[in-house]
Amino acid sequence: MTATNIQIFDTTLRDGTQGEKIAFSAEDKIRIAHKLDEFGFDYIEGGWPGSNPKDMEFFELAKHHSFNNARIVAFGSTCRAGNAAEDDANLCALVGADTAAVSLFGKSWLLHVKKALKISAQDNLDIISDSVAFLKNHGKEVIYDAEHFFDGYKDNPEYAVKTLKAAEQAGADVLVLCDTNGGTLTHEVTQIVSEVRAQTDTRLGIHAHNDSELAVANTLAAVAAGCVHVQGTVNGYGERCGNANLCSVVPNLQLKQDYSCIPPGKMDQLSSLSHFVSELANVSPDIRQPYVGRSAFAHKGGIHVNAIMKNEQTYEHVVPEKVGNRRRVLVSDLSGKSNVYYKSDELGIELDKHGDDAPQIVQKLKELENQGYQFEAAEASFELLVKKMTEPWEEYFALEGFRIIVEKNVSGGARSEATIRLKVGDQIEHCAAEGNGPVNALDGAMRKALHKFFPEIDNMHLQDYKVRVLNEKDGTGARVRVLIDSAGSEDSWGTVGVSENIIEASWQALSDSFSYFLMKQGQEVLDTQANKAS
Repeated sequence: MTATNIQIFDTTLRDGTQGEKIAFSAEDKIRIAHKLDEFGFDYIEGGWPGSNPKDMEFFELAKHHSFNNARIVAFGSTCRAGNAAEDDANLCALVGADTAAVSLFGKSWLLHVKKALKISAQDNLDIISDSVAFLKNHGKEVIYDAEHFFDGYKDNPEYAVKTLKAAEQAGADVLVLCDTNGGTLTHEVTQIVSEVRAQTDTRLGIHAHNDSELAVANTLAAVAAGCVHVQGTVNGYGERCGNANLCSVVPNLQLKQDYSCIPPGKMDQLSSLSHFVSELANVSPDIRQPYVGRSAFAHKGGIHVNAIMKNEQTYEHVVPEKVGNRRRVLVSDLSGKSNVYYKSDELGIELDKHGDDAPQIVQKLKELENQGYQFEAAEASFELLVKKMTEPWEEYFALEGFRIIVEKNVSGGARSEATIRLKVGDQIEHCAAEGNGPVNALDGAMRKALHKFFPEIDNMHLQDYKVRVLNEKDGTGARVRVLIDSAGSEDSWGTVGVSENIIEASWQALSDSFSYFLMKQGQEVLDTQANKAS
């Protein structure tokens, strides 16, 4: 049986940018458009050429780029009441954008017709018809977005359908039913789409917003009721609470139902697409996002981990690799031996050779987490802990002591200086460094002291630094947890430290970070250390 084809219309570059804190330059939009095209989407809505210079710049740039799968789409509104379509600046801008397809929105709800546009019901039907006909006469594929359609239909179903008929009779290629306010419930979507389908001949589409946390569910319901065109955004970006998240809609349709949304062999690029868009938006990825989030296939409870080690289907609804993600096992105070075994195996630690150590490792983990340590985001600290408990371990360096001075003078500037004594082999190195804060100064002093023995540390750097107060009621004397993310030329890792003293906690995380990096460099580091210390 042949899968039903669903057209995927991405509006990340237009509706997505209406979300709070989401913005792309014209060049960013071009880069994202190529990614969307490579993934296999059918339409990419680039913006509203009649509204701002940035969108006009995008369409000018797009003219010089080739897209293999997708059609670039310009977005705009029906002509203003009183304007002839051929004289309307907005419609002329749509034609001038020189795209093969145009997304045109018009009013479906009498409330908007009378209160916002302040025109008659018939005038609204006329401008819909005239605008669609004008664009069709210019050779455009017209995707008609019936704005506020579900609200309009619930208010006056006869008139809402008349607006669709006006667009249909003028030649619209797709009629998109928009839940613009995001307040329609799923059973209402099913009923309304079914009723509209019985009254129209043109392909139907769905454009859902997420204000009721139902955008994905409503999109799936609309497809089941007969829509063959789906609009949404990568990561669900969009105005207010966002749009239907294509990172959920596409796999739900293609992996779990008999629909074809993207070409075969592309689904494993889904996670990288999600992360690419969030990176260009300068927004941290949502770790709990279904399918593509870092926690989407993360397992923490010991019973869960024990089960997935026997059969992954026990706690996973799809194979993570199908969407370009991966399984993760977390270690915490909820861990059992299965978590430790799985995680150790993932990190290349042969714990089977040290089976007697597993209960002690679990107990140590639970003690540390009770003190405030967390290893979910500090896998490097966990790996060091296990190795130290199961294998002969030689420290790369030992702390003799450090001192940090923070000085603030009358001019208002603050100055931080760290002095540290580290022992490497039989040698003690005594160094000092200044920084823009105490932790930065300590990091600099450590680097100076270690560089003589391990010059390769130039290839690693601190990427992120987070502090979490663990018992806020204790005020400035509270225990804190410090998480440090570090990166080398090819990978990144996280380490953790906990103390009532923020500098001590930072030292623990910094020390683990350097030790982990040197451990990954292997035996040549130990040989270099021995030679330089002798």
